[in-house]
Amino acid sequence: MKTINKLSFNDIASIPQLVKDFLNQKIEGFENKTFSLDNFSQQIHQKQNSFSPEQRTVLFDVFEKQLSDIKLSSKQKENLEYLKLPDTFTITTGHQLNLFSGPVFFVYKILQTIKTCTYLKENFPDFNFVPVYWMASEDHDFAEINHFKTENNYYETNEKSGGPVGRIEISDIYFISEFEKEFKDSVFGTELILMMKEAYKPGNTLTQAIKILVNRLFSEFGLLILDGDSKELKNQIKGVFKDELLHFSLEKQSKAKVDFLTEKYGKVQVNPREINLFYLSDTRDRIEFNGQKYIIVDKNIQFTEEEILSELENHPEKFSPNALMRPVYQERVLPNLAYIGGNAEIMYWLELKDYFSTINIPFPILIPRNSMLFLKEKTLGKIEKLDLKIEDFFQNFTVLTNHKILEDNTILKLLDEKEELLMHNFEELKTSAETTEKSFGNMVKAEEVRQLKSFKRMKKRLLHAEKIKQIELLERLENLFLDVHPGKTWQERVYNFSVFFSDYGYSWLENCFEEMVVQDSKLIIVAI
Repeated sequence: MKTINKLSFNDIASIPQLVKDFLNQKIEGFENKTFSLDNFSQQIHQKQNSFSPEQRTVLFDVFEKQLSDIKLSSKQKENLEYLKLPDTFTITTGHQLNLFSGPVFFVYKILQTIKTCTYLKENFPDFNFVPVYWMASEDHDFAEINHFKTENNYYETNEKSGGPVGRIEISDIYFISEFEKEFKDSVFGTELILMMKEAYKPGNTLTQAIKILVNRLFSEFGLLILDGDSKELKNQIKGVFKDELLHFSLEKQSKAKVDFLTEKYGKVQVNPREINLFYLSDTRDRIEFNGQKYIIVDKNIQFTEEEILSELENHPEKFSPNALMRPVYQERVLPNLAYIGGNAEIMYWLELKDYFSTINIPFPILIPRNSMLFLKEKTLGKIEKLDLKIEDFFQNFTVLTNHKILEDNTILKLLDEKEELLMHNFEELKTSAETTEKSFGNMVKAEEVRQLKSFKRMKKRLLHAEKIKQIELLERLENLFLDVHPGKTWQERVYNFSVFFSDYGYSWLENCFEEMVVQDSKLIIVAI
């Protein structure tokens, strides 16, 4: 494995402008929430003053209880003990409980979280930094997480769903035998199959499965795994949930930011609701207020104000934050300094800064995660043979293809020359026409427009003709694009980690860790 390039997000066409502006400190009010040692120094001070010893005790107890059923490495045990100390902070990433971890970027964001802790310890040796993976165990969209893909196959499991996915017990394990067929002859195939069988043992919940899998992959790195579906943790955010039920504060306090982001960037990633909470029964359903009562949508359940506040006080575990409230919950219960997430996550976190201020929770530093791309030497050779660079595949590919098809085309060169001559001639003619009657001058301008449109049509027709003539080159370009972007999207959003682990094992994880760039957001391209 050899890293051949690290592209800045600024140089990639498909990275959202909002993310680029955030990274370049062009969004007012977020300058101190980007990655820098000065910003981390400020963040440490803020979090130190807002996270109590009592909260640390609760957090330690929850971690100890939740991790009691898995084998912890010495590094994990050390990190767990550190959490009791006032000079210890967390760096967090979160993700859904996708089957066998889902797309491979799941691995990248966890590795970057771990490496960020290493980097901070080197620069702030008087403090401890603990990497945390927050399991989105309360999400209820099972169809979104019940599958994963490799280069050759699509794997899926079917279970009864509707409530928090983390509570679903595994029964359908047909995908394991199919996975075994694909990977049994791979170098590290046996390791992968054992990993899968251990995690997805019938009777395990999806929370247990992901915890087992993630621990197998990252225990030696010291990663701690946290499940937010916890009465003890939710006890600490009852006040925020109560305020949300009574005053709809998140929507009100984030309105200015949402309006600003919408006006400048067209839309926001997630629109706040009046009440940004779900109610957990056998399913997970939205809470709405009809002016008199609190309605649990799609259930025959209603509460008066007094009743729902009593339910919250006695059973906080039945209240579940939505996508926008989850960051608030996370930052309340963790001594957290920074959140590492994908572009979409970063964009919805940005909506929340004013709301964090009103509820006196420090808003974290936000870090758009690194991306990685692993390409075979054969693919890189084909790209080079066409006199292209890998970065070309992260610009407008239609423009690139059209340019390649018409490269050194003599007819296009002639058309360009004649078009330039026409424009020059009309420039002279317009100058003379302006000295006579106005309508004549307008006619000359209109004629220039008409004739230039003809050149545009001829170039378009030429491109069409050349695409037919050079169909082989066109197919080569399109196939290369699909090698770089399987399914016409980024590789990391399609393939599961098993595609790479099967050939390289834990050395692949170590290589990813080494190549991660914690101080900047980059696409790291590796030849394999």
